[in-house]
Amino acid sequence: MDKASKILVFGAKGLIGAALARRLRQGSFKNLILADSDTLELDNRKKVYDFFAKTRPDYCIIAPIKEGGIVANIRYPAELIYQNLSAQTNIIDSAWRVNVAKLIYLASSCVYPKDCRQPIKEEYLMSGPLELTNAPYAAAKISGIEMCKAYNLQYNTRFISVVPATAYGPGDNFDLNTSHVIPALLAKFHAAKINNTPYVTIWGSGKPKREFIYADDLADAVLFLMRQGRLTEVVNIGTGVDVSISRLAQLIKRTVGFMGKIKFDNEKPDGVARKLLDSGLLFSLGWRPRVSLAQGLLKAYGLYKKSIC
Repeated sequence: MDKASKILVFGAKGLIGAALARRLRQGSFKNLILADSDTLELDNRKKVYDFFAKTRPDYCIIAPIKEGGIVANIRYPAELIYQNLSAQTNIIDSAWRVNVAKLIYLASSCVYPKDCRQPIKEEYLMSGPLELTNAPYAAAKISGIEMCKAYNLQYNTRFISVVPATAYGPGDNFDLNTSHVIPALLAKFHAAKINNTPYVTIWGSGKPKREFIYADDLADAVLFLMRQGRLTEVVNIGTGVDVSISRLAQLIKRTVGFMGKIKFDNEKPDGVARKLLDSGLLFSLGWRPRVSLAQGLLKAYGLYKKSIC
């Protein structure tokens, strides 16, 4: 991949897609092609193929098309499975048809089994039942991984799937109905601080542990892998560090400067008890994250305050 390569990024308006576009521009890549569901009907096979045939990209990255946190997964399971399945199917097939040199498909850590051994190795994929709260979305993502594998096997393509930890950062979604945990908590604690609310209520027990990665670090890792030679077909991208939701809430409370209490709603589901990726393969290639969770939360909160001014 050189500076003159045509690089197509899907999901370019989302958190991860925007981070990828930002990093590519910072790296002086000039021939960027950015697409998302607002500019292209991703569930229309012909329109997606025609787009590929017209733009003829050398490389393709499929950032998340439709995603969300636990609330979104409970409320919109049909939308999550349909929009992701249809879009990724059309994109992967079209990439093969126009001879894209390399494709990276971003999956999700929810593809791993509910009661998975920790830390989670790539080989644990499909080794047990999924967490029910996000099974439809996970099934769509697993289908994308398997489609990449199938095309590699039959057509000798170079399609790689990456499984990232939960990303957060610039351009995040702060809608409490569809956001992931960090932007949701930043918005909740900020509102409580401004309104002098005595406490913030958080879903579940606070006991589950999660791993988070700053969006720009994730983008760096994806581009790092794009520049590598032939790799295994699935690669985890994480930080190697997880945190309980309870501890995360305390960190965000301190970051925001909220002085009230934290309450946990034990009637709400926790989801998987722990999700810590084993990123040993990626680390062995020489990549490491740069932004710690504490640093990332400060950055994210600063960006959130600017976004609501």
